Parts: sequence; C-alpha cells; structure tokens
Amino acid sequence: MPSVKMPRHSTDTDMTPFVDIAFLILSFFIMATKFKPKEPIQTEIPNSVSAEELPENDAMMVLIDSTNRVFFAVLSEKDKTIPGKVLDKIGSTRQMTFTADQKESFRKAGAVGVPFSQLSSFLDLETEEQAKIAQPGIPVTDTLDNQLIYWIGAIKQVYAEERRELKYLVKGDGMATYPTIEAVIAAFKRNDQLKFNLVTSLENAPTNSDLDKYNRRMPAKSK
Repeated sequence: MPSVKMPRHSTDTDMTPFVDIAFLILSFFIMATKFKPKEPIQTEIPNSVSAEELPENDAMMVLIDSTNRVFFAVLSEKDKTIPGKVLDKIGSTRQMTFTADQKESFRKAGAVGVPFSQLSSFLDLETEEQAKIAQPGIPVTDTLDNQLIYWIGAIKQVYAEERRELKYLVKGDGMATYPTIEAVIAAFKRNDQLKFNLVTSLENAPTNSDLDKYNRRMPAKSK
C-alpha cells in the first residue's frame, strides 16, 4: 500500500504579535507606576531593628529636621480626597478657606512646614516652586500657638468621620533638640493621642537577642 506523504509546514513563528504585547505591557507599567514625592527636608533618623514597613496609606507623619523645623504630611495614596478634607477641617477651626487648586497643591506637596499665615500663599505656588522655598517650619514651641495641634486634630477628625484607622508617625532627625520634641509630643497629648510610631533606619538585630533568634528560626519554619 503506498504511503501518504504529509505536506511539510514551516516551523518559523511570527514573533510580531508577541513584541506588540511586550510593548503594551511595558507601556502599562510605565503609565501605572507612581513615584514617591520628594520630601522637602533631609533627616538623619536613628537606627532600629524593627522590620515593619513604613505605611503609604491611612497615615500622617510629623517630620523634624536637624534645625528643629517641623513639617506635617498626609500619607494617602489610595484615597486622594483625604488631604482636601484635612484642609477643610483646618479652615473650619482657623477661619480659612481653600480652593480646589490649593487642596490639590497640598496633596502634591508631600509635606508642609509653614505657619497658617503663609499657608494659602504657599499652596498657590507650583510644586517646583514650593521645592525651592526654605519653609520655616510649623510653629510648635509657643505653648499659646502650637499650630501642630490643629493639624493633628484635623486629620484625626477626618478619619473618625470616615471610621477608618489612622496611623501616627514621627520622623525626627537625630540632631533635633528636646524642646521641639517635647512640643511635638504636647501636640499629640492635646489631641488625646498618646500612641505614635517613630520612623527609624533599619539595622540588623543584636546577636543572640530575641529578635535575632526569631529571625534565624524563620527560614526553618518556612520549609
């Protein structure tokens, strides 16, 4: 019986559709990537052995630099309406009004360190211009006008109304002096907020400490 010869087809594969898909995926990641805003001040923070990551959402941060300037930041990447609501609360307690553009400017600023008397004019500037200005810091050492009290109170009220948990962070330079730190703590106390987290630079746990022993057990437990 004669054998039937099957026609041979080329084994070459057209890669053009795959290249198109690769570029589409690359374009998606480029467009979807969010860059962390540059902080207006540089702080040399102390070291710690904590492994907890710094939150990017539902948190507020008080920053203190080496010259004792105090800044306030709202960390809310997921809910971009929070910074505007915080400004509305500030306005209601300080008899101030803010425009939609100023609220958006506050959201993009990353951190603000100016007195309330300069806040509106600061938010009217473009983000690039804000970065060029040496902000004087939020007044805190005057016990009669510790303006950080209003910032903490405003964001605390916003999250209470949203019924969401808020994380309180303090990031201080190691050269900051005690009077400024005391004033920051006083602002938390005035808002009945007695717990907050200190932001530190991570380092290895001390040898044979409980955390060191725990870390050494982790690979064995995961197998």
